[in-house]
Amino acid sequence: MTPQEQKAILAIAIHAAFADGAKDEREREEVRRVAENLAEERNAPDLARLYQDVLLKRLPLATLAAMLTDTGQRQLAYEMALCVCEADGRLADAERRFLDELKRLLAMPATETDLIEGEVEVLVEQTEFVPPQPAPIAAPPIPSTVSTAEQDKSILNYALLAGALELLPQSWASMAIIPLQIKMVYGIGKAHGVALDQGHIKEFIAAAGVGLTSQYLEQFGRKLLGGLLGKAAGKTVGKVGSAATGMAFSFASTYALGQVARRYYAGGRMMNTALLRETFQDLLGPAKQLQTQYLPQIQQKAATLDAGQVMALMRA
Repeated sequence: MTPQEQKAILAIAIHAAFADGAKDEREREEVRRVAENLAEERNAPDLARLYQDVLLKRLPLATLAAMLTDTGQRQLAYEMALCVCEADGRLADAERRFLDELKRLLAMPATETDLIEGEVEVLVEQTEFVPPQPAPIAAPPIPSTVSTAEQDKSILNYALLAGALELLPQSWASMAIIPLQIKMVYGIGKAHGVALDQGHIKEFIAAAGVGLTSQYLEQFGRKLLGGLLGKAAGKTVGKVGSAATGMAFSFASTYALGQVARRYYAGGRMMNTALLRETFQDLLGPAKQLQTQYLPQIQQKAATLDAGQVMALMRA
């Protein structure tokens, strides 16, 4: 895949991030940060400028679609755009219109887009749950029903799985990482006697500094630039050398988020947004180092995962 084709796919994903027209300044800043982070990858296009070109409407969707002539690349662009639009829940009307226009510009037959949408829709459905109503914010902490050691082991297992998903060639596999993080936080809260709904968990994850849309963009972008996506590279499992940065990001963000959640709910939810974000950032560095230690386990998980198993994990 040429740098121009990479640029087109990433720019389409950035368009998707702003498709609902409701992104506030904080979300725009998160997308800009992702663009700058991805620009550090070897042979990456000028993504900071790309972000500005999309935001200022200097790079229309039609122009980007015309840059993709290969069928597989067009499928990949649509798949990534769909996943980014689905990042924060069901599609809004504006996002649906954006995707319909993208399909038209990419000249994709309905049979292909229906298949892609079906895969993503199943994943979205499997990640939705309706737990009991959350406890009042001022409720005192309830002693955990599991030990700290057991919680640490559970958090580590979630982080290992997140790292393994980063090595899979399917772009939608990365979409399973945030739902896994949601399930992890829900389990931690439940262990401390706090029943959470999905909206509260997403707010908690965002407060810690892990944006939903921006995390998808970063995961997809690293896979694309590393040549790890199946439709782009024709591989079954990504090379560990190329995937190291993305895998470390997913492992570390999941592990750090789990540890922050454990401290937050064990302490009676007394941490404010600034302290949550500071604690999360302080834990990211050590978590990235920990990923190196557990690299063999991550590789082993990635080698045994397939699409059916990912779906089964979402149902669990």
